[in-house]
Amino acid sequence: MPVAILVVDDDNDVLTAARLLLKRHFDAVTTTNQPERIPSLLAETRFDVVLLDMNFVTGERSGREGLSWMTRILAIDPEAVVVLMTAYTAVETAVEAMKLGAFDFVAKPWQNEKLIATVRAAAGHRQKKVEVRQLERQNRELAAEMNRPSDLVLGESPAMRRVFELVAKAAPTDANVLILGENGTGKELVARELHRQSARADGVFMSVDLGAIAETLIPSELFGHKKGAFTGASENRIGRFQAANGGTLFLDELGNIPRHLQAKLLTALERREVVPVGANAPVAIDVRVISATNAPRGELVDEQLFRQDLLYRLNTVEIVLPPLRERAEDIPLLADHFMRVYARKYGRAVRRIAEDAMAAITAYPWPGNVRALRHALDPDGIMNPGALGG
Repeated sequence: MPVAILVVDDDNDVLTAARLLLKRHFDAVTTTNQPERIPSLLAETRFDVVLLDMNFVTGERSGREGLSWMTRILAIDPEAVVVLMTAYTAVETAVEAMKLGAFDFVAKPWQNEKLIATVRAAAGHRQKKVEVRQLERQNRELAAEMNRPSDLVLGESPAMRRVFELVAKAAPTDANVLILGENGTGKELVARELHRQSARADGVFMSVDLGAIAETLIPSELFGHKKGAFTGASENRIGRFQAANGGTLFLDELGNIPRHLQAKLLTALERREVVPVGANAPVAIDVRVISATNAPRGELVDEQLFRQDLLYRLNTVEIVLPPLRERAEDIPLLADHFMRVYARKYGRAVRRIAEDAMAAITAYPWPGNVRALRHALDPDGIMNPGALGG
């Protein structure tokens, strides 16, 4: 990539020497003996490296001017890389400059090879800063997209009001949450709502369906692996715990994790670190874990099936989602919401459900719960006849 250098010094001979040397190695070199021009020059050009003299007043040796201008440069361009130049280098000034953000020092008169090496390293550092900032922006955009509500947790029944109260209390904390409920009751939606209301909302919400991962691959999926750790491991790969660092990890279908792997999960939660498969050194993690299962509670408290010390770690807060048959008064609200969702999706007018159809929907026990209700509301007709067993 092209590299642009700005050299600022009150000595024209220094500027000439720097320009003649640097232009043989870099794409563009701009010089000025007027530091007050720095803001306008930065506004016109993106400089990869700024070589900045520390003293501009005759007889001045404190370096305060250079530090002041460096601070202004970094305020204008936080990704700027500044290399300071001075004939009067003091250790105290050097330490202060590094604390304020200087990349390096060059003593005048310089050695040409040393100056070139320093500027080249500074340009590489600038490129890394730009790449890191771009990755941070991409990660924020990815997190925003992943955390974008695709649906809502709806309900006005007493059972759902209790759920909402628990979510509101638990979300701002960093406590691990265990969500219990039948298939289709909206466990992932509740998990996403916990994340959205938490201090980690700007981080990633990472969902893992443990029921869809082969038993032999669960350690690699959760903790990552090193290249060559097993057949098919052709490159290093981070696990879901590391991918969710700073955010929330949602472990769905927790009841499917084999008992012999539960110890590894417990260790990760207790030590707040993971060891990728094939690695020796642990990797620190900062993750909030929300788990969910449709397994009956009796299975979770059976020591033969599920480690109780792991259960204790996971259910600091426990939220039980009621099946739809136990909150039938919410069905009209949900049905109206889904009809509006389908209308927006297919660009159609919102269709009203007839009273007799709504009565049938409300009376039906819905063994598939909210998910089944949604699928029953066919976008090409008011009701999928097969949804009610007809």
